[in-house]
Amino acid sequence: MRMICRWIVITLLASRATLADQQQPAAPFVLGYANKLSYVPGEEISFHLSSSGDSVRMVIERQGGTNETMIEKTHIACATHPIPDRASSHGCNWPAAFTMAIPDDWKSGCYIATLILKNGDKETSSTVQFVVRSSEPGKNTKILLQLATNTYNAYTNWGGHSLYAYHDRDALQGHRVSFDRPMQSQYPNWELPFVKWAENNGYVIDYAVNSDLEFHPEILKQYRLVLSVGHDEYWSAPMRDNLEKYVADGGNVAFFSGNTCCWQVRSEDNGRSLTCWKQWHNTDPLYRAGDHKLLSTIWSHHLIERPENQLTGVGFLWGGYHRSHGQFMDGPASFIVHRPDHWLFEGTALKRDDRFGGNDTIVGYECDGCEMTWKDGLPSPTNNDGTPKSFTILGSCPARWAPGDCLWYDRFPKDRVGAAVFGIYTQGGTVVTAGTTDWAHGLGGNDPAVVRITRNVLDRLSK
Repeated sequence: MRMICRWIVITLLASRATLADQQQPAAPFVLGYANKLSYVPGEEISFHLSSSGDSVRMVIERQGGTNETMIEKTHIACATHPIPDRASSHGCNWPAAFTMAIPDDWKSGCYIATLILKNGDKETSSTVQFVVRSSEPGKNTKILLQLATNTYNAYTNWGGHSLYAYHDRDALQGHRVSFDRPMQSQYPNWELPFVKWAENNGYVIDYAVNSDLEFHPEILKQYRLVLSVGHDEYWSAPMRDNLEKYVADGGNVAFFSGNTCCWQVRSEDNGRSLTCWKQWHNTDPLYRAGDHKLLSTIWSHHLIERPENQLTGVGFLWGGYHRSHGQFMDGPASFIVHRPDHWLFEGTALKRDDRFGGNDTIVGYECDGCEMTWKDGLPSPTNNDGTPKSFTILGSCPARWAPGDCLWYDRFPKDRVGAAVFGIYTQGGTVVTAGTTDWAHGLGGNDPAVVRITRNVLDRLSK
């Protein structure tokens, strides 16, 4: 009997081994990832590649106000490597095909390495994104932009799984995602329009990534203003702890973003992977451990008792969708002005009840808001949801959760109509929040009000 059982186990293991690797993509292909998300000049970057060809070309550009080619490397030896069954959650473990030191003269920014495989008269390509931080933080600028790299990873389904079910290999929702695989960046849609506008208008910016707030928090004190742009949805507790301390110590933050700090994640593998159980919080191993402070679910969940409003002034529970997910699909996509005398509106010529940003749908996709009460036609926060007492509502636009989205959260009232809320508070430092993912689209479209308000924030809070 023991021999039979042993034979069954060996057979099952052998069967699993033959099924362990995923199928390769159709040739021709070239894919890759870098060994880290951000570097300082002098550090080595390794590119881990897999290709159907035996040689690839690489062109590295800095994507800022203009695209600047930094280096081109030809004849990088490459090979086809297995795609592990758990590549999306535990990485590909491909060997390094090319390693180089970041040159000392590369300035801080977002860099794109384009991998090019020649196939007869045609070329196949893919990209690897990384950030170069300043080797002397704060020397050339007092503005730091941290890219929403955690969100990029959460939505990437390469290798089978993401933190979403809608594009999953097995129609299941993953709870762990690795950076050691090819990434699908959201940078071109949100941060890049902001970066192009800022750098082309004379603003010098240093760059970092989400996890730098966790693993390199010492850089924060060298800056006067930290920026979040676009879709900055997934935050770890150390990220949030460090930025909240920065604000308490007098640092300023501008959240030109929406759905911000919505889900709590836990970094693993020294920052090379993220865990988040999201709406399935009761399956998180920490759920039964008793202490729920690090539970990887929505920050506003009553088990965590740390709504994102306490940091950003607003949150997704009181926001939702606008011109997305079937909600307010014919909505104005603009903010109505409530308090035009505030310094943020200086130079805009906006008056009370005017609207701005609609031509570029700056209120779109996912939005954050706060619980409000109205008096004499003006909204004010109730402060019941964690929004700081000094928070001032400057603009708003209707938003709402999609039907069924809230059914998993046992304290969410059905059919609530929320709002995207544009506002500001001071609690040590000053925090500005746009309450929408799409603010930067107004910069891309050169909306005069969006441009002037953004200038007001950068000029005042970076000093």
